[in-house]
Amino acid sequence: MSDSNPVNQEVEQFNKQKLKKTNTQEKNHLPTKEEIEAEKKAMQQGN
Repeated sequence: MSDSNPVNQEVEQFNKQKLKKTNTQEKNHLPTKEEIEAEKKAMQQGN
């Protein structure tokens, strides 16, 4: 099922071999259980 949309044609013909390998680094860490508890305590003391 070929689509006449030129974007779809480009995607189908794209050469994945030209892509470079990259290393990802997580920039936003998820809070630990202890960090969540400390934040809850700080919120309760502020009220």
